[in-house]
Amino acid sequence: MGRTLSRYALFRDSVDRRIPRHDPPRVTLPTDASFRLLASRQRRLALGLTLLMIALYFGFILLIAFDKPLLARKLAPGLSLGIVLGAAVIVCSWLLTWIYVRWANTHYDLELHRHRG
Repeated sequence: MGRTLSRYALFRDSVDRRIPRHDPPRVTLPTDASFRLLASRQRRLALGLTLLMIALYFGFILLIAFDKPLLARKLAPGLSLGIVLGAAVIVCSWLLTWIYVRWANTHYDLELHRHRG
């Protein structure tokens, strides 16, 4: 019988053709003290905001788990403390995100641009 062809034999020309690949430019990070300070400030802020969000979220979850009567208190007809606190957790997450973005836009990006330029 004849030779069996691989399933890619029909597309051999397009598969075998080498497409020139462009390597991304190598980026060397500045090693001066001001850049390291900027990086540590960014990490410290991100870690602090993350820990705060984790504390808020898990605090709310622990309240749900261990103090349901507190969260069931009615503040108004159809509105309990649990609903208000749940909405507050969501609003706090937006607020913490806004704080980080605001800091990054006004401090981090400007300093990073100075190091690059």
